[in-house]
Amino acid sequence: MVGVLEALGLSHAAISVYTLMLEKPGCGIAELISATGLPESDVRTALDDLADLVLVRASRDDPGRLRAVSPEVGLADLVRHQEADLAARQAQVAAARATVARLVADRADSLVPGSAEGERLLGLDAIQQCLESMGRAASRECLGVHPGAAQRLEDLAAGRPLDREAMIRGVAFRTLYQDSVRNDSATTTHANWLLEHGGEVRTAPIVPQRLVIVDREQALVPLDPADTRKGALHVTERGIVAMLVDLFERAWDTAVPFGAAHERDPESGLLDTERELLRLLGSGMIDEAAGHRLGVSLRTVRRMMSSIMERLDATSRFEAGLKAARRGWL
Repeated sequence: MVGVLEALGLSHAAISVYTLMLEKPGCGIAELISATGLPESDVRTALDDLADLVLVRASRDDPGRLRAVSPEVGLADLVRHQEADLAARQAQVAAARATVARLVADRADSLVPGSAEGERLLGLDAIQQCLESMGRAASRECLGVHPGAAQRLEDLAAGRPLDREAMIRGVAFRTLYQDSVRNDSATTTHANWLLEHGGEVRTAPIVPQRLVIVDREQALVPLDPADTRKGALHVTERGIVAMLVDLFERAWDTAVPFGAAHERDPESGLLDTERELLRLLGSGMIDEAAGHRLGVSLRTVRRMMSSIMERLDATSRFEAGLKAARRGWL
């Protein structure tokens, strides 16, 4: 249970207090201080945090005391609230992603060659040259989103010297990948390299289009998120860069640290990726498109759906959808 509580954001003090209150109902402040060894201020802060999460409530039998809400009730309610909040934030990310994609496309069409507010880049060499220039100019921060399940080891390794130089200068790196990269050895090796050198790495089932933002002053985004081979747009216009930063921050808030265990939902037993797959297929998306959005293969999509159908005791996807909806999985 401790792992679940940590995943929900509870402090070690709050976990200790909550666990003790479950084991010894009716204990007061003095008993909690004595048993946990925590200062009174920490115990009171922990109780306030637990009350905010509705994991402790006022006792009806003993006015003036608090009682712990059972994990079966309290944690289930908390998870439901967090899932609703996460779903709302993911919907905001999806809407922001669509808005940014339209804005980038419109901006690319309207750019005049040689404009100081941005530049269309055609060809991998031009894009790589721009990335190198942005990396050398970085002085504070580099934000990156990299959708898809795998990247070539040589491509990842080629960028490390420039990244390392920036890190030595004090540039902070935050990198966002899809959950599916956890199964790719080249990307996990690079993610661990970033972490070892002070960077932050998170993953999410679905992330925005590929983008790189430097110092919140310039950004590089694909002209067509569905086909990055068509070229990229180097943006320096403040309004567009600010929107891209907002898109990144929204996605970052819905992601989890790389290396953290992906907890299954205590009620449904679903992983975040499985829940997102159900949502995508429920919206009418075909297997191939859902796999592309999640950064996984068609084979993985079908394996995941087979596992979900088995847990729902469903003989068809239609039946699985109905049962998932009835159980509140969607």
